[in-house]
Amino acid sequence: MKRLLAVACVLVLTGCSTMPSAYDLPLPGGADLGDRPYRVVVEFDDVLDLVPHAGVKVDDVAVGKVEDIGLSEDGSTALVRVAVRGDVLLPSNALARLRQSSLLGEKYVELAPPAQRSATPLVDGAVIPVTRTNRNPEVEEVFGALSMLLNGGGIGQIQDISRELGAALSGNEAAARSLLSTVDGFVGALDGHKDEITRALDGMDRLASSLESRKADIGEVLDGLEPGLKVLHEQRGRLVGLLDSLDRLSSVATDVVDRSREDLVADLKALEPTLRTLAEAGQDLPQSLELLLTFPFTDAVLDGIKGDYLNTYLTLKPGGRR
Repeated sequence: MKRLLAVACVLVLTGCSTMPSAYDLPLPGGADLGDRPYRVVVEFDDVLDLVPHAGVKVDDVAVGKVEDIGLSEDGSTALVRVAVRGDVLLPSNALARLRQSSLLGEKYVELAPPAQRSATPLVDGAVIPVTRTNRNPEVEEVFGALSMLLNGGGIGQIQDISRELGAALSGNEAAARSLLSTVDGFVGALDGHKDEITRALDGMDRLASSLESRKADIGEVLDGLEPGLKVLHEQRGRLVGLLDSLDRLSSVATDVVDRSREDLVADLKALEPTLRTLAEAGQDLPQSLELLLTFPFTDAVLDGIKGDYLNTYLTLKPGGRR
C-alpha cells in the first residue's frame, strides 16, 4: 500500500499526463518468475472474469502469472499470455485449465501434463490451442442448473413416475414378478446363445461386405430390371383386365361344374363297368391289336418264313360256270 501511495504521489508531483493502468502497478505477493521466464499463449473459449496478474499454477504451486488477455483475429477465442518460471519443465502438449481457488475466490490458470507426454518441452512462444483447454463450471451455472432441476425440472417428474409406477404395480406384484422372471430367462437364453448371435452378426457383416464389393454388379442388375418394370407399369391396365377376366372365367367354370356335377358323377358311374372290363383284359387287348395289324399272318408265322418269298400251294377245284 505504501508503494502504491508513493507512486501516486510521484505521478501527481511530476504532472505526468499519461496515467498507468492499474494492472501495470506492482503488487505484493505472487510467483517468483526468476531471471529467465518463458511465455506461452493459451487459447480459451471463455476466460470468464480472469484478469491480468492472475496466478499460473502447476500442481497447486504458483509458477507464473497472467500478463495479458486479448482476442484472436476472428474474435472467436480469448488469447491469454502467461509467463512461467524458467525452471518449470512441461511437455509441448501440455493442458491448460481455468480454475478457481475457492467458491468465491480468484481465477487462475492451471498447467498440467497430459497422460501421454510429448518428448519435446514447452518452449518460449508456444501456443496451447483451444482443443487442449477447458474451464470449471461457474457457481452461477451450478445454481442455475440446480434451480432448473428443483423448479419444474426432473424432481417433479421423478415423483410422478414413482407414483404412477406404484399405482400400476399395486395388486399386480405376482404378474410383475413373473414378468421379471421371464425377462431374466430371456436374457439368460440370449447369454447362452451369444456365440451363435455373434456368428450371425459376423455373417451379416460378411454379407454386407460382399454386397458392398459387388455394388456395381447389383446396380447393373437393377438397371437391367428397369425396362421390364417400365413395361409392367405401362401394361398395368391390361394385366388388371386379364386378372379380372380370369376371375370371371373361374366364376363361370365353377358355376358350370356346380350345375353339371350330378351329370358328371352319373357319367363316371356309367364308365365304371367299361373301365373295369378293360382293366380285366390286361395284356390280351394289346396282343389282339398286334394281331389285327398283321392279319392274316401272325408274328409266329412270320418267324417261320425264310427269305423274302413265301411258297404256298393252292388246290383249285373246278366247278361252277366257266
